[in-house]
Parts: sequence; structure tokens; C-alpha cells
Amino acid sequence: MIKEDIGFREAGKFEETRFEKIHNVIFESSQEASVLVAREIANLIQRKNELNEPCVLGLATGSSPIKVYEELVRMHKEEGLSFANVVTFNLDEYYPMDKNDMQSYYHFMHEHLFNHVNIPSENINIPDGLVSAEELQQYCIDYEMKIISYGGLDFQLLGIGRTGHIGFNEPGSHVNSGTRSITLDHVTRVDAASTFLGIDNVPRKAITMGIGTVRNAKRIVLLGWGISKAGIIKKTIEGEISSQVPATYLQEHHNTTFVLDTEASSELTRVKTPWLVKSCLWTDELKLKAVAWLSELTKKPFLKLTDKDYNDNGMSSLLTEEGTAYDLNIKMFNKMQQTITGWPGGKPNADDTYRPERSTPEKKRVIIFSPHPDDDVISMGGTFDRLIEQGHEVHVAYQTSGNIAVSNEEALKFAEISKALNPDSKMSDKIIDFLHNRTGNEIDSLEVRKLKGLIRRSESFGATRYLGLPDSNVHFLDLPFYETGTVKKNNLSDADVDIMCDIIERIKPHQIYAAGDLADPHGTHKVCLDSLFEALKRLKQKSFMNDCWVWLYRGAWHEWESYQIDMAVPMSPDQVLKKRHAIFYHQSQKDGVMFQGDDSREFWVRVEDRNRLTAEKYHNLGLADYSAIEAFKRYIF
Repeated sequence: MIKEDIGFREAGKFEETRFEKIHNVIFESSQEASVLVAREIANLIQRKNELNEPCVLGLATGSSPIKVYEELVRMHKEEGLSFANVVTFNLDEYYPMDKNDMQSYYHFMHEHLFNHVNIPSENINIPDGLVSAEELQQYCIDYEMKIISYGGLDFQLLGIGRTGHIGFNEPGSHVNSGTRSITLDHVTRVDAASTFLGIDNVPRKAITMGIGTVRNAKRIVLLGWGISKAGIIKKTIEGEISSQVPATYLQEHHNTTFVLDTEASSELTRVKTPWLVKSCLWTDELKLKAVAWLSELTKKPFLKLTDKDYNDNGMSSLLTEEGTAYDLNIKMFNKMQQTITGWPGGKPNADDTYRPERSTPEKKRVIIFSPHPDDDVISMGGTFDRLIEQGHEVHVAYQTSGNIAVSNEEALKFAEISKALNPDSKMSDKIIDFLHNRTGNEIDSLEVRKLKGLIRRSESFGATRYLGLPDSNVHFLDLPFYETGTVKKNNLSDADVDIMCDIIERIKPHQIYAAGDLADPHGTHKVCLDSLFEALKRLKQKSFMNDCWVWLYRGAWHEWESYQIDMAVPMSPDQVLKKRHAIFYHQSQKDGVMFQGDDSREFWVRVEDRNRLTAEKYHNLGLADYSAIEAFKRYIF
């Protein structure tokens, strides 16, 4: 059956995907998309049950399918969805890996799905990460044959890695490969490092279903969430089939759909440059996006673009609407020029018609929400400094303790100092004993988590004092969702949102700054942003909220595109240095920080590079030449 609940259509048979070779559907959020994928799986389970046949599912792990599993569990508990006829085969498992290890995919699947539904235990198949090396080859053959004995997979759920791997089929995998052991790519191990608390702890090998096994599934749905997947999604959907991007083999499958959120789809031609695909409704934002793209493509500033540049690059319809390149160039130049301000809190006694911020009130109450205890200075340290210098009442609210990102070695150092200062301290003894004897699976004790949180807290005070902020304006929210002692966090709760509402109501801000960067390696930024959005919904009717503007900054991983920027705050060379020194107060996050992501540079280096590149982009568009720029996008609630 080709058509499924998400609306499969053969790629290339309709205009908006003429660049594309795999059918895909784009959703505003991964939550909305996950619910629909779960509904498709549920419908398949029910159809198979009516036919008195087993429903054979190939399942994936990682962050991508978690919401799908949550929805399946909800449907089981609230709608009576039965898993009695379901047989599952998991894609992969690390090797070697004990199934009781917190990082094992056996543990993951039971935590997120199997422990909460009525699937018979004998119907669950997950590769055994402890099979002996001598038996491994035969074990893989037997796993493959067991799938075949059920008639193959009815449905295969996939994620995608940044190397283009599906399952653990790394670059170089053969199109007809079956279940086997494989050596993991370095990039794959880097991506898993946060879960294992460091790349040195990530296994180098795995057992995985093969490309051939996956492609024999009757239906395949691949989930792609977030900006970090955008590049590989484009290569997979629009590129040539290549063993170097194993997911491209899915182009030859007769019933595959990629389910994407807006960020994961952002590099697709029909999303990034829709004027190259079909006629466009030229909104103001799309015009700026197109002209900025053309400027970058031709390596010309706005004011030097010609009619020929527009016509030669598929944008003649825009000129037809605007008249001439000259008129359009000036309009777009002015639009970008008006985003630049040295007064992020608004310039007093100035005409603010074309400024990004209001001139009144002259002195604003400001809350800077920082997901971790260093995102404030890393992402907007120059603007933070400017707001204080210009006399605004600035508050910084650290949403989480950040304790998980403090290494055991760092904690031990502080515990030993505490012990030296107070030899009779039972607390120090307890912490030192725990850190010396902890196992890889053991969650940090409450005492260790408290110490690690205090380390981050003291570093935050060092940075805020350096910038001149009173201690009374520094708030540690310690949102409960974060305090699990593991990389995996709880879902957002009313308790988290209540804390956010409380501080907003107390301060009644004219400005809120918050992290709009959803690409951090372990998802804390997204939950923190969701907590703010939910708080804004609840408080929207309050009178003080009518005068509150929200500005989103990006974290250490990605910057806003030039056409997305609503406020650009330039920094002088001296301010760049001051920002760097503020970041240096967060000593526990220097020199081998635990959650580096896919970038080996330290945070202060990558953010300086990013701020410099943003300034260069502005200069290349024909605007003033600054040393660095911090960028913000306004969020309208």
C-alpha cells in the first residue's frame, strides 16, 4: 500500500519538489509531526490486528523518536491501543554494551516505550551488545533471518545522523548490507559524547541492521529535527545516491517519507530559495532573504546589484513587482541599516521610527534568561554590558543549575579544597568518597549535584560582578525539569512554568532576552525556551505585558541568518575583549568542556568567530564595517 496517513507522494511528481528525490513533509514543530507519525503507526497496528496478523515494526533510538513513543504510550493508556500483536526489531546497539547500562538502547527502549505498553517481552528484539566476538557474526545472521521469518518489516522508523547514517550504517555502507557489526564514524561518536559524558566513554563499535534490511521494509518514515540536521537532509533528499551518504539509498525505496520540522528543512531548495522552484508571494521578509542571498551569491553589496543579476538568478518576478534593481536595492539596504543600533535598550530622546527598540521608557527593566549559567555572556555579553552601562535595570535569570556540565574532576578539586579548609566536614568526605568510587552508570548523588551547581553559581557571580551587575539582580531559577542528575531531562511541567511566570510578574520587564538557539547537543535550550513561551501565554493578558518586547539570541552553535535579524548590536574591539574575560569566569566550562557538540573550538573562540562573521556579513552587504556584532530576532507573542 503506497499511500499512508502522512500523505505519501512519489517525489518529483509535483512542482514544489522537482529538486527532490524523496517525498517529505514539513511541520512547524517536531511535537505536531511526532503525533501524526505515532497515529500512522497506531493505525497500522490496528489494521494488522483486524487481519489477525503480527505488526512488525523496525524501531529507532536517539532523541528524534522520543515524542513518537510518548504519543504511542499515551494512546495505549488513554485510547486502549494494544501492542499485543506487535513484534519489534531495533535498528542497532552499541558494542560492547550491557543491556542494563543507562546508555544502552535496550534501556532506552524500555524507558521510553516497552515498560509502558502491553507488548509481550518475547516480541521485543534488540541486538545483544554482549554477544561474544566469536559468536557475533552468526548472531547477526540469525537476527537478519528472524526479521525475514516474519515477512520483513511492515514499518521502519528512522532518524538520521550528521554523516547521513541510518541505524549505524556509516559512510561506505553497501546498499545490500545486512545486519552486521560496524566501526563507528568519529562524527557519530562526537554526537553521542554528551550522552556518555565525554567522547572517551563512547564505544567504537556497534551492531546494526543493514541498508538492505531497512530498504526491504514496506514503509519507511525518517524523522529529522533541528538546524543541525539541515545540511545532511538536503544532501539526502536532493543529492546523488552515494555510499558516502548512506541515507541517499532511500531515494530508491518505493514508500519513504521524511518528516521534518522547519529548521531541519531550512536548506532544501524550495525552502531556502523558493523563487528557484515556483512563483512566490513576495513578502517583505522573503524579499530581504532573496536579495541577501543574491548579494552573497554574486559577492556584491546590495547597492551594486543590477537588473541582470536578478534576471540571471531566477528573480525576474521580484523586479517586475518592485520596478528596478536600484529601487529594490535601496529599500533592502535601508531595512538592514535600520537593524543596527548601539542602544539595545532604546536611545533616549531620539526618533525611534526606524530604530529596532523604543526610546521610552528611557530606563527599562530587563530580564536576560540564560538556559545555562554562561549562555548570557557567551551569546550576548556585549549587549549585556551595554545595557548596564546605559543605565537600565538589568536582571539575569539562570534557568538551570548547569550541574551536569561540571566534570567529576572539577567537582573533586573543590571538594578537596573544602576538606582542607574544614577537615571535620562529613559532607566533603561523602562527596570525595562518592567521586572516587562512582561507576559509569551511577547518577550523581544529591550532594555532588549540589556542589556542581554551586561551582556554576559562583562562576556566574564572577562574570556578572565583572560586568557591574548587583548580586541582587542575579536569579537562579533551578527549573525542576533539569534536576535529574543525568543528561536526559524531564518534560516541561507546570512547576517550571510557574517559576518563569513568578519572576516575570515580579520584575514586570520592558525587555526580555532569551535563547532562541535550539541546536544545543542535549536539548536544554529548547525546554527553557518552551518554558518562556508558555509563561508568555499565561501572562499575556496582564497589563504590564503590553509594554514588554521579547528578543531572542542564538547560543554557541548557530547565528541568525542576516535576513532574520531585527536588532544588530555592534561591539568595539575593547568590548570583544571584555566579553571574552566575562566568559573566562566560567572556568569549569573551559579546556575540554563536556558538551562541545560538533565543534572542537572552545565557546569563547567560536562565539568571537561568529560575532566577527556576522559583522563581516553586514559589511559584505554594503553596510558599516564593525569588529563584531551580536544579533537578535524579535519574538511577537
